[in-house]
Parts: sequence; C-alpha cells; structure tokens
Amino acid sequence: MTIHIRKCNLNDLDHLLAISYQTFHETFMAQNSAENMKAYSDEAYTKENFAAELKNPHSQFFYIFYDDECAGFLKLNILTAQSEPMGDDALEVERIYILNKYQGLGLGKALLNLAHEEAKRLDKKSIWLGVWEFNNKAISFYKKKGFKKVGSHSFFMGDDEQTDYIFRKEL
Repeated sequence: MTIHIRKCNLNDLDHLLAISYQTFHETFMAQNSAENMKAYSDEAYTKENFAAELKNPHSQFFYIFYDDECAGFLKLNILTAQSEPMGDDALEVERIYILNKYQGLGLGKALLNLAHEEAKRLDKKSIWLGVWEFNNKAISFYKKKGFKKVGSHSFFMGDDEQTDYIFRKEL
C-alpha cells in the first residue's frame, strides 16, 4: 500500500470535476432527493467554477493516490477564498472527499495532516470546516482529530435548506 499526495493544477480540471461529482454523489445521494442533488450539482460542479477555484491564489487542491489510483482530494482556502469570514489567521478545509471504495484506509487522516502542515507553513492559528449535521461519520472523525463545534450555517441543496456545523481546531 502506497499513499502519495500531489497538488492539483489547471490541467487536472476535467478529472477534478469528475471525481468531485462522484464523491459528492456517493456521500450524499442516499439522504437527498435526486432533484435537489441535480440542482446543486448543476450549479456547483461546472468547469467555470472549478477553473476559477483552481486559479484562485487563496485556494489549493490536492489529489491523494492509493497504489497509484486517484482516491480523492482536499480543498483548502485562506483569506478571501474562505466560504465564511473566519479571519486572516484561519485555514478552511472546504472539502475532504474520498471515494467510497477507499474509505477507512487512512486517506482522510493523511489529507487532514496535510491541512495541518499547510496551516503551520502559512502561519495560521486555526483550521476550520463545515460539515452537514447528518454526516455522523465525518463529525465523529473531526471530533477524534480535536475539532470542536463552534457554530453553524445554512447550506442549500437545491431548494432544501440544510444545516452545516462549523468545527474549528486551534493550532
């Protein structure tokens, strides 16, 4: 078993879009209507959006590979790229998405470790993220890693207003 991580670039656009769509649907399809999943996906998973995110100097994407197969990715945001104004000294983990068949192999932990390394390299004081209130697997994972619930915000899946909990870890 080998795990390696590399930073994504604009040449990865099509594949990043495909794996984002796949992991999102694997994770949330069972708990949401097909109509709301489609509405959200049609808005969020566009080449234009992903190209802009890849070009944003305050965002970074990283692929994680398991035995040379792309198993998922990480998206980090700082400064104005953060989805909530959490301060210049914070780093947001916007997405840790792992394909279902690779879950439970330590890949999420490896990506979260990378987020910690990046936060320290960038002299950030905290790491934060939003997680859907019904994603118990992710909530448990983040709590085990020392994150504490500090708030919540609304997230729209199509026309369904949902609640994401905000978790933060001081460094």
